[in-house]
Amino acid sequence: MMRDDIASTVNWNASDIGTDLVLETNKMRVWHLRLAPGQTLPPHRHDRPYFWTVLTDGKGLSCFEDGRRVPVTYAAGDTRYFPDLTPSNGFVHDLTNVGDAELVFVTTEFKH
Repeated sequence: MMRDDIASTVNWNASDIGTDLVLETNKMRVWHLRLAPGQTLPPHRHDRPYFWTVLTDGKGLSCFEDGRRVPVTYAAGDTRYFPDLTPSNGFVHDLTNVGDAELVFVTTEFKH
């Protein structure tokens, strides 16, 4: 499980998957995500197909609702696609920048 102090404050339906929504159409939403060292994007739900591309090198740590803590080392240009997410198989996690430099992502989320 997610830490109790986090779980008690989570909006389990939060859908802000970035820090800035830069484009929204009837088919997609495009987000920028900028995290300074030590900054955390609060827990949020992914329940639609999406992909992200990281624009900077860095290190992150995601805590998932099932208790997993997953460290990740990013290289500028890394991209990951999640094609099969739906409301029934989505997931909740946060993302903390545990590196020494700003983490910057562009994330595109497709609407059902």
